[in-house]
Amino acid sequence: MTNAPAKPVRTRFAPSPTGYLHLGGARTALYSWAFARHFGGTFVLRIEDTDLERSTPEAVQAIIEGMAWLGLNHDEGPFYQMQRMDRYREVVGQMLEAGTAYHCYSSPEEVQAMRDRATAAGQKPRYDGTWRPEPGKTLPAIPEGRKPVVRFKNPLDGEVTWNDFVKGTITIGNKELDDLVIARTDGTPTYNFCVAIDDLDMEISHVLRGDDHVNNTPRQINILRAIGAPLPEYGHLPMILGSDGAKMSKRKDAVNVMQYPAEGYLPEAILNYLARLGWSHGDEEVFSMEQVCAWFDGSHLSNSAAQFNIEKLNWLNNHYIKQADNERLAELAKPRMLAAGAVFDGAPALSTVLGLLKERTNTVNELADAAMLFYREPQPDAALLTQHVTDAVKPALADFAERCKTVEWNKAAIAAMIKEVLAAHGLKMPQIAMPLRLFITGQLQTPAIDAVLEIFGRDTVVARLAKFL
Repeated sequence: MTNAPAKPVRTRFAPSPTGYLHLGGARTALYSWAFARHFGGTFVLRIEDTDLERSTPEAVQAIIEGMAWLGLNHDEGPFYQMQRMDRYREVVGQMLEAGTAYHCYSSPEEVQAMRDRATAAGQKPRYDGTWRPEPGKTLPAIPEGRKPVVRFKNPLDGEVTWNDFVKGTITIGNKELDDLVIARTDGTPTYNFCVAIDDLDMEISHVLRGDDHVNNTPRQINILRAIGAPLPEYGHLPMILGSDGAKMSKRKDAVNVMQYPAEGYLPEAILNYLARLGWSHGDEEVFSMEQVCAWFDGSHLSNSAAQFNIEKLNWLNNHYIKQADNERLAELAKPRMLAAGAVFDGAPALSTVLGLLKERTNTVNELADAAMLFYREPQPDAALLTQHVTDAVKPALADFAERCKTVEWNKAAIAAMIKEVLAAHGLKMPQIAMPLRLFITGQLQTPAIDAVLEIFGRDTVVARLAKFL
């Protein structure tokens, strides 16, 4: 789909609030949002909450929070299907009057028996049309006291064909479809009916959704045709597979979008990764959302399943951490560090520390953990002190401590002073760097020692050297 659509673009993301916002849903939302942005259209958020047993306010809030964290701002909504019941009942009444829907008094047990008979005969299990009105047909007597459902009078012959802008042309015969229940015995409408009416009323021009909805599409198309409504264009996205090549699951994979901020991922990394997980723009791997909106015209969508790769996501997150403002990183890291016992009074500025450390970390959580060495008292292992603070090294350390009191306190001057001490005492860099790391941080693995000393500051370095020497 490379040409501009003839009518105004209006896309929608329509999750069911039965749980969190999962990665597949987030990708669908991203593509729908980017497509609308590309064509200067409108992105609608719709909450499909007619499943009263499973829908919860908490799930609605989780979806809205996930969208907000990702920055996928909607232009209209959120609209709630449960607030549109009068509209659905109005259309059901119109369809009954027009003869495109009818009352069905078959009990659930009777319908199941119909399906069982069809299965036994080697046919597709389906409702057999007992209550479907036809010219010259005599309907059964209405069972006393039984409330009917309303069924859509699906065409008996012909086919439903649409040009899916992800999968290509799809055709499903009407004989494969039975007469769908569009309203239950209590009058509440069913999923496919609500979706069709919502798409009509909200003037949705393009529907992007998961390919688990392919079988719903001919039903929705037939309902829209029956009421003389225009059809949106449809695109069905293949599922996202887990790292093991199987369908993603809560047990094996982090499928809840809001797990990712908790684990230290940045939203721009998640968006970049999801955008590339089923869509491409040449060989580009790293791109901003402004670029996605500029490029995403509905073409170059893959029609095969994409496999989740945590190493690739970590690589992207590392890229965005390196690009991120240090003050922003400090705001994200500080709560985790406080929970781990970090003491910030009198310590180096957290943004400065994170600027030193961020090159080598994949997540904000890793970054926060690495920064802890600057915000707690060093407690070096006694065995390590014995190993590295030898009699041969102690005079050099004392010399170093004395020079710290007068040297200009910046990385270059500290590095030069270390070289002078090494030369004066005939030592190699590890012989002095390892004891200094232990004294100042309590551990052997740190960034370059001159950078670490500069950030800690002269007073802290001198005090800790004095404590251990």
